Amino acid sequence: MSPALIDWLAVLAFLLGIIAFLLEIFIFPGFGVAGITGIILVGWGVLLIAVDVTQATAALVLAIVATVVILIVGLRMASRYNMWYKLTLQNKQHNNEGYVAPAPELSLYAGKEGVALTPLRPAGSAEVDGRRLDVVTEGEFIPKGTRVKVAKVEGTRVVVKEITS
Repeated sequence: MSPALIDWLAVLAFLLGIIAFLLEIFIFPGFGVAGITGIILVGWGVLLIAVDVTQATAALVLAIVATVVILIVGLRMASRYNMWYKLTLQNKQHNNEGYVAPAPELSLYAGKEGVALTPLRPAGSAEVDGRRLDVVTEGEFIPKGTRVKVAKVEGTRVVVKEITS
């Protein structure tokens, strides 16, 4: 290949690698195919532009060392200037302000029977074991006063079914 073609191929590989990195960051989060493709293309671009393999290897090692140094310096500066507080949410949700975690005892109601206190269409209230619960059905409408059974509990979601006897 001619040197001019190799130069353009190196630039193209490098730019495609950067585009693959951007796709990985903004469109396909995680470390997947686009990220690995970006690493390969950027490395290939550096290898193509180098005079020999030794120079390419030295350039890649230098780039990795520079990245690690910049990362360490950046992390130290971030901790020194309290940048973490600017990047993270510092608000807390307290119980006295009305924020309540899901009640773990809801799972104890699984399989128990009760009565619909309101029409369930598909959400409403039911009394199970003497306690009023916010419940949902799996899509069906259940009239008020109908006997229901707790089918499952998923977090704060209590799913009931009509008891047909």
